[in-house]
Amino acid sequence: MSRKIYYPFILFLLFFLIYYAGSFTKIPFADCVGFVFLVEKGEFMQVATATSHFLYINTAILIKNIFGISAIEASRFLVIITAAATVSIIYATVKTITRTEWISITSAFVFGFSFSFWRNAEIVEVYTYNSLWISLFFYCIIKSFTDHKKQYIILGSIFLGISLWIHIQNIMLVPAFLLFIFYFRSEKKYAYSSLLIFTILFLSLFILNISQGLSLNSPYSSDQGTWVQNSFKKTAIQYALDLVKSVVYLLYNFNLFTVFGIIGIIALYKSYRKMFFVFFTASLFVYGFATFYAVSDNYVFFIPFNIIFALSIGYGISVIKKPYLKKISWVCLLIPALYFSAFKIAYNTKKGKEFHDFKSYKGGLNYYMLPWMNNNSGILEFTIEKKKAPEPVNWMTYSALEYIELLKSKGYTEEQIKKL
Repeated sequence: MSRKIYYPFILFLLFFLIYYAGSFTKIPFADCVGFVFLVEKGEFMQVATATSHFLYINTAILIKNIFGISAIEASRFLVIITAAATVSIIYATVKTITRTEWISITSAFVFGFSFSFWRNAEIVEVYTYNSLWISLFFYCIIKSFTDHKKQYIILGSIFLGISLWIHIQNIMLVPAFLLFIFYFRSEKKYAYSSLLIFTILFLSLFILNISQGLSLNSPYSSDQGTWVQNSFKKTAIQYALDLVKSVVYLLYNFNLFTVFGIIGIIALYKSYRKMFFVFFTASLFVYGFATFYAVSDNYVFFIPFNIIFALSIGYGISVIKKPYLKKISWVCLLIPALYFSAFKIAYNTKKGKEFHDFKSYKGGLNYYMLPWMNNNSGILEFTIEKKKAPEPVNWMTYSALEYIELLKSKGYTEEQIKKL
């Protein structure tokens, strides 16, 4: 087996095992139970709204049907497989631009261990599946610029178009895509074909929904909340705090490697000006949206930006060209210890203990500061035992009740359900 195949395969296998070992023991809180419920029902999604996640749900149902496994295991399989595959693509993308093996491996570990991505690889969520297609889109952009292989111009449009069927947030990448096509406008055959393919995939969202009786704006709207509207109703202080929080997220995800990411941004501007502006445009829209979006779990919306920043970290390391960096690159393996240390420090403070106690119903500080989710608190057990939370959780328990009733209709007892 050649090195070109060997390293991505090893990284995939390694992170598959890491993510599987840390995967949830019981269905976690937040949106997880809603996703599992839809997969358990087994009714293929026929609309593509902002919250239906058409391709994610239908892929999980397909896995469940093909392998004859439970909705929980089908969801776990999809999340972990796509997470591990994304790490391998990060490696391949950094290798394309740096041409250096150890830097590519280091970048893959840095991203694979980044908190937001690792956490989403351990629960039932849409974001690792989404990351797979977004990382392929970024890979095609870099391949187009560095290797001048024209087929990647078309492939990029396919991957971005497919990603919209998973999460409509990816519409924030359209300006970057259009700039990318503009830079390759001289390749008329490929540029126009790419634009046409993307347009068809994008418009198909609207055609599907309208055929199901939904409104024209249904692909990017939802009747479950007014998050977008609320994002424009904040005070100046709230916007400032959002910005500070976004920086904290960045530092917690990439720790000391954040410095290399900044160096990589500057170096890319100097060396690959056109590529820089494509990724800068993508970052500007994604980071801005994630920063000010009025939801409690906005950290997940930074993940597409985090992919870009991980690529920048790899490029930043490559331009420094200091031999000692290769010798100390193994430091990326200590990132899990950093999370555990931060958790211990926070837990031993007065404010930390207060927060831990307040959020104890879903795991306390463990839930918020440690990416792995094994031996976690479960929403089904919480709901069946009619436990109380010090904050509103009705939107979670409503989905849990639906799932519980469905499981009971299939012969599960409450004791069996509490273990799920």
